[in-house]
Amino acid sequence: MIDDPMDRIAEALERMAPAPLAAPDFDAATAFVWHTEPDRLEPVAKVSRVDLPLLLGVDRARDTLLQNTRQFAAGLPANNALLWGARGMGKSSLVKAIHGDVAATHEALRIVELQREDLPSVGRLLNLLRGASQRFILFCDDLSFGNDDAHYKSLKAVLDGGIEGRPENVVLYATSNRRHLMPRDMIENERGSAINPAEAVEEKVSLSDRFGLWLGFHPCDQDQYLAMIRGYCDAHGVEIDDATLRAEAIEWQATRGSRSGRVAWQYFVDLAGRKGVTLTTS
Repeated sequence: MIDDPMDRIAEALERMAPAPLAAPDFDAATAFVWHTEPDRLEPVAKVSRVDLPLLLGVDRARDTLLQNTRQFAAGLPANNALLWGARGMGKSSLVKAIHGDVAATHEALRIVELQREDLPSVGRLLNLLRGASQRFILFCDDLSFGNDDAHYKSLKAVLDGGIEGRPENVVLYATSNRRHLMPRDMIENERGSAINPAEAVEEKVSLSDRFGLWLGFHPCDQDQYLAMIRGYCDAHGVEIDDATLRAEAIEWQATRGSRSGRVAWQYFVDLAGRKGVTLTTS
């Protein structure tokens, strides 16, 4: 019997505490999604992605990230990567396509998707991954931070790793529309209102500097836009003559007021549906 009130409280708290998270089965899939409340890694049976050769107009970024990923998968030094720039130009598609391409020859390579709002839990996630024999691309899509958003501090656990250092078997690939991950007006407000303007913005702006690779994505021109669609047509067996494709595709992008890889895919999905072609992704 426990007579000490403090002992009774300690025992009650121990019963209420969640059980330690069991080590995940990293052989269950090549891709996982990190969830919290409770913490868990859910395997993804089928990753939604396109084949790497279908991503056009991003040659430099593709080659650089592919080489970096091959080095990482082989146990060699590799950098964290920030893919930034124009919307809809294939930043997240490139990360998923490269993982699929490299994982075909490196069986231990995994990808783990982490949502921006779950960044405060990243330390617990890294503890799960640290001791595993597999190698993990930690993927954070559409990463950006707003006013009074302290989540960026949690990101440093991945980029710098603190006392323990970033796990050797983890690399971070993040995508963002912003090169510095912060809105420009937020940076300017900090600079204008602080006693020491340089120090006020340094911590937030320097976050991007912690990525070893900066890969910029820029809007595509019309020829690249049409080539993307033709590539999708050839890959999926959708037949259409060049003149019709050109006229329809240009009209499609004009109604949306933009031209990008995403717009090209949206037009192609519409075209495939009208042609009665079922689409499958790898």
